[in-house]
Amino acid sequence: MITDVLAEVVVMAKAQVSIQDRFSAAGRDNEAPTPALMPAEKNGKGHLSPFWRHFLQMLAAMVVGMIAAGAIFLTIVGAKTWDEVIIQYPTQALLAMAAGMTVPMVAWMMYRGMGWKNSYQMAAAMILPVIPFLCLVWFDVTTSAQCGAYCLLSIAAMLGLMLYRREEYSMKRARR
Repeated sequence: MITDVLAEVVVMAKAQVSIQDRFSAAGRDNEAPTPALMPAEKNGKGHLSPFWRHFLQMLAAMVVGMIAAGAIFLTIVGAKTWDEVIIQYPTQALLAMAAGMTVPMVAWMMYRGMGWKNSYQMAAAMILPVIPFLCLVWFDVTTSAQCGAYCLLSIAAMLGLMLYRREEYSMKRARR
C-alpha cells in the first residue's frame, strides 16, 4: 500500500506540466504569462535557479560598488589604507559603503526589470542595517567603523527580503 502511494507520488513529481497549466492551477488568469515575468523552468543542466542567480548578481553589484566607493573615498581623503579611513572617518566610511552597495544594486535591479517597488525595498534592506553601526560610532562604543559586520548584516537582510518574497525573486525577468 505505502509503496504504491510512493510510486504514484514519484510519477506525479516527474510529470511535465506546461506553463499555462501552472498558472491555471495556481488560480491565476488564463492569460499567457508576460515575457517580463516567466516562471523558472528546470532544465536539468545544473544551472543556478533564477533566485540564486539574482542573489549572486546583486551581490556582485554590491561588491563592485563597495570597491568603487572605497577607492573614491580613499582618494578624496588622501588615506593610504582602508584601516586608516575607518578609524579617522568612521561615519563617512559607513555611509560611503551604504551608498556604494545600494546605488549599483538598485541600478542593476532596474536594468533587470524589477521595478521601483522592489528596488526601494531592497535599498531599505541595504540602508537600514547601517543605523546600529552608526550609533556604535556616535556613542563611542567603538572607535572605528565596523564595515565588515555591516556588510554581512546587509547581505543577510537582502537574502531575508528575497526569501520572504521568494516567488517574486524566483521569476525569470526580461530586460525592459
